[in-house]
Amino acid sequence: MKVSLIIGAAIASLLLVSLTSFAQETKPQNTPPEGFTALFNGKDLTNWQGLVKDIKQRKKMTTEEIAKAQVEADKIAHAHWAAKDGVLEFDGKGQSLCTVKDYKDFELYCDWKIKPKGDSGIYLRGTPQVQIWDPADEAQLKNGADKGSGSLWNNQKNDRFPKVKADNPIGEWNTFHIKMVGDKVVIHLNGQLVTDTVLENYWDRSIPCYETGPIELQNHGNTLYFRNIFIKEL
Repeated sequence: MKVSLIIGAAIASLLLVSLTSFAQETKPQNTPPEGFTALFNGKDLTNWQGLVKDIKQRKKMTTEEIAKAQVEADKIAHAHWAAKDGVLEFDGKGQSLCTVKDYKDFELYCDWKIKPKGDSGIYLRGTPQVQIWDPADEAQLKNGADKGSGSLWNNQKNDRFPKVKADNPIGEWNTFHIKMVGDKVVIHLNGQLVTDTVLENYWDRSIPCYETGPIELQNHGNTLYFRNIFIKEL
């Protein structure tokens, strides 16, 4: 009887995963839910630009200096980031990509997918980062990769690892739901709560996280895939 129950539970779990994946693939892509705006339109890099240094360095630059550097950063971005069949793809070369607009408090949805040994992240207000990586990457086990994605990995005083491992198998789509108010960040990965803590200011540990900044898609030198990037300002 116990064996039958275990087998039944396993089959039910597999069916749930299959149905969830099917629903995710058949729903209209890059179409925001009510109240949200699509940061990626599925066609091009509208709303996005190349990354000019980091947010701390940008705050020290003049408007003219940033504008000049932006021209070159955009050339690099368009050479390595592209919309293909409704997916924002990065070829593993070049630099990170960031939103043209800065955000304060917001709610964000984002689908992402990586290959084996993939490594990336999402910077919130230009601050690293919501971690994305391969939990089975042996080279990253010493850094806690086996605990899964979705944590604020650069935290020192507050939680830096996820509450649970919620990653889908490598090569499958994952979904972040991120809510940031003040310096507090709550993150669900594939429907499971993985993070509920403060995002520390990586650039200057003596002060809180910057009040505004861009959303950044982090480059770590490997192929990346993003879609359904939706934001709602709070």
